[in-house]
Amino acid sequence: MAIQKLLIVGAGQMGAGIAQVAAGIGIDVTLQDIKSEFVDRGLKGIDKGLAKLVEKGKMDAAAKSALLGRIKGTLDLEAAAAQADFIIEAAPEKFEIKKEIFTRLDAAAPPQVILATNTSSLPVSKVAATTKRPQNVIGMHFFNPVPMMQLVELIVGLATSPETYAVTRELAERLKKQPVKVEDYPGFCGNRIMVPMINEAVYTLMEGTASPADVDTVAKLGFNHPMGPLALADLIGLDTILSVMEVLHDGYGDSKYRPCPLLRKYVQAGWLGRKSGRGFFEYASK
Repeated sequence: MAIQKLLIVGAGQMGAGIAQVAAGIGIDVTLQDIKSEFVDRGLKGIDKGLAKLVEKGKMDAAAKSALLGRIKGTLDLEAAAAQADFIIEAAPEKFEIKKEIFTRLDAAAPPQVILATNTSSLPVSKVAATTKRPQNVIGMHFFNPVPMMQLVELIVGLATSPETYAVTRELAERLKKQPVKVEDYPGFCGNRIMVPMINEAVYTLMEGTASPADVDTVAKLGFNHPMGPLALADLIGLDTILSVMEVLHDGYGDSKYRPCPLLRKYVQAGWLGRKSGRGFFEYASK
């Protein structure tokens, strides 16, 4: 199945990153969101990232222009879905939001089109059940930042067909990513390992064991991690980390997945990490 027209629903950091990678291999991309300012921000983010590559000599200006020319923004979900060969949803991690999107996509997209969700923790089978084509629904969990990270988790729901998995895996490989097949359990594989580690680092901070910088230094120098867990949490977004921990706690009913009270406190205060200018570390305003 030749995928030439890709619709990405959600022009945030993840959606824009997926758009950049797809356009980079010659796929025509439509980047959709609910407000023009969101679409514009996503397109500007892509332009800014590509400009840095040009400055470093990793891309020439002509290639940058050609890549950007393959991405268009829109607010019209239904019209874009009707023209797409494949659809990836990258909206916020709220089930009700995804339910509305998938219901609309199911009604508007041609019946053979695969509907993939970039969810990092929500049950793919539950998302699929909101459609009349659950066999065509799959999880396609990219990691942040998408242009740099090679891993893509392909989460198969209870109804996901082998054909849907095969087409999605082929697309992931075309995008020069390394796909890993994962069953549909809370947190999947990556977040079930990574997010509790971050949560434990927050407990370490809350209990006064070490400062934020020293917690991260231990991870970087002691475990050879490229980034400390607290800086990584700030990059991902503390609200997202909290959401994943809540999914793990609810899904497994195990106290080891209890979100750290300090993590919840930061989210309640609006200290969400890089996107808010402050999390476990402070960031210069954009």
